[in-house]
Amino acid sequence: MITIKNLSKMYAGRVILDNVSCAVKKGEVIAIIGSSGSGKSTLLRCIQGLETIDQGEIDLDVKSDKHITTVFQNFNLFPHLTVLQNITYAPIKVFNQEITTAQHIALDLLKKVGLEDYADKYPKSLSGGQKQRVAIARALAINPEVLLFDEPTSALDRENVQEVLSVINGLAHTGITLLIVTHEMQFAKNVADRIWFFDHGKLVEDSPTQQFFTTPQTNRAKEFLGLL
Repeated sequence: MITIKNLSKMYAGRVILDNVSCAVKKGEVIAIIGSSGSGKSTLLRCIQGLETIDQGEIDLDVKSDKHITTVFQNFNLFPHLTVLQNITYAPIKVFNQEITTAQHIALDLLKKVGLEDYADKYPKSLSGGQKQRVAIARALAINPEVLLFDEPTSALDRENVQEVLSVINGLAHTGITLLIVTHEMQFAKNVADRIWFFDHGKLVEDSPTQQFFTTPQTNRAKEFLGLL
């Protein structure tokens, strides 16, 4: 599904990603963890095509780049559009979907994320958790093959975190390939098939989830998990 070979990225002479190689199978759930500034979000941006790469390659086995989408930590909803209009914008404008079809799908997705009564509301009237659930519904509306989550709960109050994590958990192992940058360790432990642990731009460990949390292979991972 996704194969990354010798990927490197620099900003202003500073190495952000350092010779990263990894692969993802269709339908896998990967939790990407590590300290802030370790390159996790930049990796997602490279996969999405939002960043140029300095070295290496990313091979995406998908229908088109339109079938990869990102849910950002700051929602990125259009403030002048209603919730329903936010969700139907890409299906109508990019995928040329009939308006009535797009609206029907959007309403089903709003029900799926627990916001069926919010279709006509504007983003300014929503809580952070509600905005993020709308952003997830918007991402699902294009029927993605790959869904990237860039720290989806980091901008939320603690009381809103669980409602968003619950929605993401419901997407796991449904056929969509999920790559999730997160600081929520218990969530990563519960939802992910594998863990990618980054440190200073390097992919330090790529391990099955249970193995990573019980017997990490490197001292840096042990230190990160508080096992040293």
